[in-house]
Amino acid sequence: MPAKSDTPFVTYGEEESAFYFDHIHRVEPFERNNHYHSTYEIYYLISGERHYFIKEKLYLISPGNLVLINKLDIHKSIISGSSEHERVVINFSDAFPGPHSSHLIQGMFGDGQPIIPLQPAEQAQVMQILSKMSQEITAQKEEFESYIQLLLSELLLLTRRFKQHSQSQMAYPDNPLHHKVTDIVKYIHQHYSEKITLDLLSQHFYISPYYLSHIFKEITGFTIISYVNLTRIREAQRLLTETRMKIIDIAAVTGFESLTHFDRTFKKTLNMTASRYRKLYQWPETK
Repeated sequence: MPAKSDTPFVTYGEEESAFYFDHIHRVEPFERNNHYHSTYEIYYLISGERHYFIKEKLYLISPGNLVLINKLDIHKSIISGSSEHERVVINFSDAFPGPHSSHLIQGMFGDGQPIIPLQPAEQAQVMQILSKMSQEITAQKEEFESYIQLLLSELLLLTRRFKQHSQSQMAYPDNPLHHKVTDIVKYIHQHYSEKITLDLLSQHFYISPYYLSHIFKEITGFTIISYVNLTRIREAQRLLTETRMKIIDIAAVTGFESLTHFDRTFKKTLNMTASRYRKLYQWPETK
């Protein structure tokens, strides 16, 4: 009998584009080095079970759970027991749902309640919308993108309703290790501009370097150094787009010890140089 392999059903667009849709059944372990983006994300788990680290907390995700990820929030889906699972991911920009639906986004992402466990009837409604999106992407008939916009608006409207009536957030129960890792993540967010090493964190939080490294990777899915670098690069992106600071100064204020290290890390994370990123995404000056 042939070994099982990952089965992609439908993929459309890129995560940083106006709209991205990806439906896949995974059986192999899957890792990303960088996971945050300038678009919103809706993650829907169809089957299997996942751990999901979002911003500062770890959640257990079960079939029928909707996950809402805000722009630029670091997040990662992690194996829970078996690697096998089926899910749909949608990424979209502020503008994609259209001006008449932009109000649906407000207050729904980044409010500290990212998980919505759906009832069976709600799951059926979501799957119906996702199936229609998949069909439109596959057929690509005339004005299919306009129809996808309408379907996304419908999904956002239903999600807002589901969220209003949802109580459980599926976060892990009180656990000293999870609290400790949350404290470490908060420390990194506050001190990314300073020197941060495994030894320094170990001394600050009274944990051995080996144990700290182990529990951080287990709970977040990231190594300490990769999480620190992601936090720094995320802030560098903001400064590149919102200010006219020199790149060498941005490297310094985001905690990189040299411009060379900054350039290498930025390119590895975003597949482009910082100067190229600035040209593509810097906000126009207001007059």
